[in-house]
Amino acid sequence: MKKFYVTTAIDYANGLPHLGHAYEKVLTDVIARSRRMAGEDVYFLTGMDEHGQKVQQTANKEGIEPIEFTNNLAEHFKGLCRDLNISNDDFIRTTEERHKKVVQELLQKLFDAGEIYEAEYTGFYSTRAEQFVLEKDKIDGDWPEEFGDVQEIQERNYYFRQSKYQSWLLEFLKENPDFIYPRYRLKQVLEFLKEPLNDLCISRPIERLSWGIPLPFDEKFVTYVWFDALVNYISAIGYGTDRFEEYWPADYHVIGKDIMLPPHSVYWPIMLHACGIELPRHLLVHGWWTLAGSKMSKSTGKVVNPLEMVDKFGTDAFRYFVMREMTVGQDSDFSEPLFLSRYNGELGNDLGNLLSRLLNMGGRYTEGVIPAATVVEQPEEALHKQWEKSWTNARKAYDEFLFHLALEEIFEFIRSINRYAEVRAPWKLAKSEDPADRALLDTSLANMAEGLRLAASALKPIIPQTCDTICQLVGGKEVERWDEGMDWGSTLAGCNLGEKTILFPRG
Repeated sequence: MKKFYVTTAIDYANGLPHLGHAYEKVLTDVIARSRRMAGEDVYFLTGMDEHGQKVQQTANKEGIEPIEFTNNLAEHFKGLCRDLNISNDDFIRTTEERHKKVVQELLQKLFDAGEIYEAEYTGFYSTRAEQFVLEKDKIDGDWPEEFGDVQEIQERNYYFRQSKYQSWLLEFLKENPDFIYPRYRLKQVLEFLKEPLNDLCISRPIERLSWGIPLPFDEKFVTYVWFDALVNYISAIGYGTDRFEEYWPADYHVIGKDIMLPPHSVYWPIMLHACGIELPRHLLVHGWWTLAGSKMSKSTGKVVNPLEMVDKFGTDAFRYFVMREMTVGQDSDFSEPLFLSRYNGELGNDLGNLLSRLLNMGGRYTEGVIPAATVVEQPEEALHKQWEKSWTNARKAYDEFLFHLALEEIFEFIRSINRYAEVRAPWKLAKSEDPADRALLDTSLANMAEGLRLAASALKPIIPQTCDTICQLVGGKEVERWDEGMDWGSTLAGCNLGEKTILFPRG
């Protein structure tokens, strides 16, 4: 049976991780974890793109070999995954032999088929973007800032006959409108394809760029970034071996909008088609995080170090914020006041205080043991119905990548537990000697515990450590799959409550 295969883009080795890298990894991790909770066998890939002119130049400036430079950065990106509790199954590096072997195999296959040819080019080259650019790319007569220093060069290179596949790609995209999510991104690709495609330059002369994978048919050249980097999606899962069929095609490539067009929506499909390899099922394209309305960028110094936020507020608080604040596909603005508002309000007051109240009252009124619920009246019925409504809507939102809406639904349920506690007021019932009031006291604490167990199970893909802690504190009954234990009434009666715990200290 094929695994559910999901990937991030691989991060380019030209600087330390920032918020954009962290968000993409958390987003993909939430997808992977939610699919596992849904009972699917998931394989989750991330990694690092290590070749290219900028890497070679930076390493030269630092007086070290490129591999030493990328080894250091790889540890930072692997550390980011650890610190953000990312559940990736693999971390591919394009300097690994398993990757180089597949890149060279595909290049040789295309060359032998006449799909790659050598030609001379005279034109403009952007080192920052690591690509050839055209006069039409200028804005008001000047090269855009993202191109950096643009030079006119003349050199021989190898080209992939990309242009011959333009009609095929157009037809494929029209027949598969769900290939790109959100669907409105497809319009951008179709607009791009109204202009004739050029053949794709796939090499750099070794005297200009030695830090790359040599072309198997001409070792005076190394392959260009996209014929190297994009291939990671299949090299990591054993292309050319029986293992490959367990994973491919990828169900989702999770990428930023800046590399959707043309690399992932034009180059990658055409490369695969020319090689006779099935295309991925979907591209999931997310937006950018901005600071004061401007895109985060290393070159401009506008970045947020995600690990500083993690150190200050904890991993799950960071994961919660980025999933709560950004609608997948759209841009979102980052600010610490907004972060604190979500942290103190939803996580601290709504969820954290609810758990604290339950543990405190359970310790005082029931000797730290969860009692049985024996009363079902209007407040209990309303709480149960709210759970059914919230979970139905949240489950649907998970499936549709509307994670911000899933969180809205689950936290509406958490707030309903708090409202239920106010209505039942167990702190008042505990003062009564009436057996009926004692039954209501036990029922209210039992329902608060059950509600927290269900809420934690629903939130587990997004804040997994917190949810494991909650389940341990209210009886230790964790839900591993959503088709088991998500109905109200998986009794906790007789289970021990944990010691009072502050989940989210006030920020």
